[in-house]
Amino acid sequence: MYIYDEFDRTLVAERVAEFRDQVGRRISGELTEDEFKPLRLMNGVYLQLHAYMLRIAIPYGTLSSRQLRMLAHVGRRYDRNYGHFTTRQNIQFNWIKLEDLPDAMADLASAGLHGMQTSGNCVRNITTDQWSGVAPDEIEDARIWAELLRQHTTLHPEFSFLPRKFKIAVTAAAQDRAAVKVHDIGLRLHRNGAGETGFEVLVGGGLGRTPFIAKSIRPFLPKRDVLSYVEAILRVYNQFARRDNLYKSRIKILVHDLGAEAFAREVEAEWQHIKDGPLALDPAVVAEIAARFRYPEYARLDDDPPELTQLRKADRRFDAWLCNAVTNHKVPGYAIVTLSLKPEGGAPGDATSDQMDAIADLADRYSFGEIRVGHDQNLAFPHVAQRDLPELWRALDAVGVATPNVGLVSDIIACPGLDYCSLANARAIPVAQELTRRFRDLDLARDLGRLHINISGCINACGHHHVGHIGILGVEKNGEEFYQITLAGRADERAELGTLLGPAVPYAKVADVVEEVVAAYVELRERPNETFIETVKRIGVEPFKERVYATH
Repeated sequence: MYIYDEFDRTLVAERVAEFRDQVGRRISGELTEDEFKPLRLMNGVYLQLHAYMLRIAIPYGTLSSRQLRMLAHVGRRYDRNYGHFTTRQNIQFNWIKLEDLPDAMADLASAGLHGMQTSGNCVRNITTDQWSGVAPDEIEDARIWAELLRQHTTLHPEFSFLPRKFKIAVTAAAQDRAAVKVHDIGLRLHRNGAGETGFEVLVGGGLGRTPFIAKSIRPFLPKRDVLSYVEAILRVYNQFARRDNLYKSRIKILVHDLGAEAFAREVEAEWQHIKDGPLALDPAVVAEIAARFRYPEYARLDDDPPELTQLRKADRRFDAWLCNAVTNHKVPGYAIVTLSLKPEGGAPGDATSDQMDAIADLADRYSFGEIRVGHDQNLAFPHVAQRDLPELWRALDAVGVATPNVGLVSDIIACPGLDYCSLANARAIPVAQELTRRFRDLDLARDLGRLHINISGCINACGHHHVGHIGILGVEKNGEEFYQITLAGRADERAELGTLLGPAVPYAKVADVVEEVVAAYVELRERPNETFIETVKRIGVEPFKERVYATH
């Protein structure tokens, strides 16, 4: 966990007081909604279909049990007893009344939580691998660098009014669990041929109306230069990006129009002016930030204690959960446990206040009081002793977050869609709920292997449909909901955009079409362990298209 200092606490408290005054003036009529809009957006408040929505940042996806209890409290007191975890490691509350927002924010601030820079044309919540600090395949804790970037960009006067919203992700692992290639800036920490640690810098990734995979503009950047180089990128973007067209204002469009090489030259030229200035990182500054991260005092434990082997043989349900939701840890005798927020018939990413309270209690008991929020809209305990796994499994099962479907076909990512969002064209949650029912058979799901379904209710792609193995995009045709299907997208280190299957299908048919695609995969794969992605890459989309449109 990162320990925030007095400066952070004062900043958040002052922002709450400022917003309380702004809300008071809006309620009194002194401010119109148009005048209030830019003020509320700076605090993560949106006006959605039915009510104001409050989005809270969870920097690099790390929560304490105290913070999770506060989120449960806000959901219970000010909302409708739940919160929605998003693909950006945030949480959203969809039903808070305007007059209650200042009190809710004050309560959140008491636990070090806020909504700053979760909306607006600024640098949004810095994200990273939800397993940072404990993953065996990482070279160091990426959260340290995410925290440096968070401190530098929060309320940065030059970058608080960018041409458009701006998203940065950092990874330090061999497997990219932070989706850095679909971000405005992606930073991949790695070692060069000389054994030095630095960053590959990628720019211009993003989804939405015009999706792009990020381009690498610097294969290796020394760690001392990461702040100055990111600053140079932001300056070039701020100077050259279009502000006259909302749909062409993202950095991905600028990189595409200029070309990655020309964009890189502009960045390098800007960087030369600042790289040896105050933004060059002193190792002592990095060490001071790193020292604020507190790591557990792990016990000396053996891997694979005998009680696990015995229970796996005796209880098929426990064995299925252990295989699916439990991951190797860098410390012997410990494990990372993923908590599925994707029950059959549930809204992906939703957790009730009671569940959050229970999860916080279990985190104190089994995970040193720490919880992580993943891009897949699930939670994780990063520090679980393997000997405690049987007890933890029973407790998580009682809470309803032990469905062993992590990474499988029913572990669906979905935005709130037309049920909540004023931008959406179509529903996403009911489609996800129906698909979890269709694929409730966990034996079938395990046979299918890793198969990710991503659903977005509009072209803004908050459900990341472009990079789903099966992507579903809601569109509107003559007042009716239709859905486009894409195949073989992926967001990992080999990120690709999915390929369109064919014409959009109506709401009543979309679950049937997904079933047909999955059935075709089972028939067409060459071997039982050939993944969906591998099958589509081998034979192309056409056989799936023929199967689907011959039936529908």
